[in-house]
Amino acid sequence: MSTGLQVDSAGRLRHFLDVAGLKRQQLVEIMDTAESFSEVADRSIKKVPLLRGKTVVNLFFEASTRTRTTFELAAKRLSADILNLDVSTSATTKGESLLDTLRNLEAMHADMFVVRHAESGAAHFVARHAAPHVGVINAGDGCHAHPTQAMLDMFTIRRVKGEFTPLTVAIVGDILHSRVARSQIHALNTLGVRAVRVIAPQTLLPPQIEQLGVEVHHDIHEGVRDADVIITLRLQRERMDGRLLPSKHEYFQLYGLTETNLATAKADAIVMHPGPINRGVELDSGTADGPRSVILQQVTHGIAIRMAVISMVMAAHTGETTE
Repeated sequence: MSTGLQVDSAGRLRHFLDVAGLKRQQLVEIMDTAESFSEVADRSIKKVPLLRGKTVVNLFFEASTRTRTTFELAAKRLSADILNLDVSTSATTKGESLLDTLRNLEAMHADMFVVRHAESGAAHFVARHAAPHVGVINAGDGCHAHPTQAMLDMFTIRRVKGEFTPLTVAIVGDILHSRVARSQIHALNTLGVRAVRVIAPQTLLPPQIEQLGVEVHHDIHEGVRDADVIITLRLQRERMDGRLLPSKHEYFQLYGLTETNLATAKADAIVMHPGPINRGVELDSGTADGPRSVILQQVTHGIAIRMAVISMVMAAHTGETTE
């Protein structure tokens, strides 16, 4: 559904809504473009004039400081004007529909919407109803997708490991509710890794998860054995109410990443986490802050990836290049 909406006849990204359905060459192009922007952060003036005069609107109907902040920094470094819509005080809470809000923002000559919403499919809805000149980027929708997070993770892996094809990647945690995990699995398989493993209790796995092309493990020691990359997922605190998990303490005992259970992974394995971390639940502080961790690199790379996606989507609407 999303592929035709996302990609134009020339193969360019008109919107970036989901990793699923995109081709390997398109994912590589996003990472290559991010590579060209990564050195901007090292400049004394951290800006390029690529999107001067363009307006990017952050439409965040769900709180996320890290994602919103990196999108804002990315747009500013591209010299775009940025508007952060405070949804808690916007007209959508006063009876105005989402479509009315979109039309009003379009009337203000907005060029792009970055959408985060608790409902799955919200970004697709916005993209289908947005004016033809407006690009839409999904900053996370429900339990469905978080494509820019997946791509900054892929970019981090490529930066550290080089090639994808030899890699075994283990994803640990709440696969059932994780939009991040779904996007990561699609991206990793599209990029051709050797194996993707998911490690979780049965209550935190979606039905027929194997159909996404993953190996299922319930034992963390076996799941991370000989893995090159271990990605731990944030456990939402509402999952710790006794229905899906007995307690956060028991979850940590069985699935928390520590130096002890990391011993079965490759000696040069890296540890990742989309953040924010629940220390002592998904992993201990020694692992989060240890030499294997690339968590802070993920945050840094998030800006370059979002610069890449914003510039590519904007270029598809203007007919210009990102170079």
